[in-house]
Amino acid sequence: RRHFLASLAAASALPATGWAAAGDPAFLSAAQKPDGSYALFGLSEAGRIVFEIALPGRGHAATAHPTDPIAVAFARRPGNFALVIDCAQGVVTRQLTAPEGRHFYGHGAFSLDGTLLFTTENDFENAEGRIGVWDVKNGFARIGEFSSGGVGPHDIKLMPDGQTLVVANGGIETHPDSGREKLNIPMMQPNLSYIGLNGEIVEQTEPAASLHKTSLRHLAVNRDGRVAVGGQWQGGTAKVPLVYTHKRGEALRPIQNATEATAGMRGYVGSIAFGQNGATIVATSPRGNLALVHELTTGASRTIALADVCGVAQSKDGIGLTTGEGRFFAGPSAAPEEKSQSDLRWDNHLIAI
Repeated sequence: RRHFLASLAAASALPATGWAAAGDPAFLSAAQKPDGSYALFGLSEAGRIVFEIALPGRGHAATAHPTDPIAVAFARRPGNFALVIDCAQGVVTRQLTAPEGRHFYGHGAFSLDGTLLFTTENDFENAEGRIGVWDVKNGFARIGEFSSGGVGPHDIKLMPDGQTLVVANGGIETHPDSGREKLNIPMMQPNLSYIGLNGEIVEQTEPAASLHKTSLRHLAVNRDGRVAVGGQWQGGTAKVPLVYTHKRGEALRPIQNATEATAGMRGYVGSIAFGQNGATIVATSPRGNLALVHELTTGASRTIALADVCGVAQSKDGIGLTTGEGRFFAGPSAAPEEKSQSDLRWDNHLIAI
């Protein structure tokens, strides 16, 4: 018994590894503080702040390394910073710089083994989407790039096979000289592109021609490879679908029976996630002050009224939700409960670790 207790004590004295070394956060989110400054936060399942790391400007999304307590935080488009952060030490270890003539689009994804980082980028002089490739083990050195398969790549996710990326090409041409002005709305061509890690485009799909002004922006992927896509409508006040699903080899389909529900989103999905069991999709709209909950098995949809809601991520119990009013909700997809409130303005995305 003494030997067992001694072994237990020795084990507890070992330094924490992986994300446990950073306080074992469940989520990452950028936010604006009351003094107007910005930071990246680690949050627990209940919305408790685990760590805080200053950012030089407004953040958009982050991506978490699959094993090590490392995050890459991206600026809001058309910002140009992507910061590599040691979340255990609370320090920025390096800043990634997009090549000349490029800017980041606010999202990135690690490879399954964490050795590569992929970033969505705009080659704004040529109006082409690019995916940057960075060598994590070699100090995040840039080692290559390839086409995103379209214009305006925004979100990017790794598929469950570990060999394929899925990219939401929003179809909107922008240029830093014009700020956030959209330059090609009449001719925009959004698509969803599946790309091998070597840059080979293996499959593409797009909305119906009548819906070509739906900028495909945000993605979620469940364990069986189904992709949920959140769109932003650029065609005025028409009542159109904003939430789609896709499985490779099939057509891109708007979710059924939800056009009425998405009408309240005012043409804008801010973020999207699957619920814990992968059979529920939750899409948020800060402009519409609501979250759409859609059950894939039954086709039923409902909305949750929630002021300035945007961040959403899968959690072990369902989903987490954040709002620009500092509120954090968590629990089953159909009925998340408020867990915490702060004086922070949570930004667009809540990222599950």
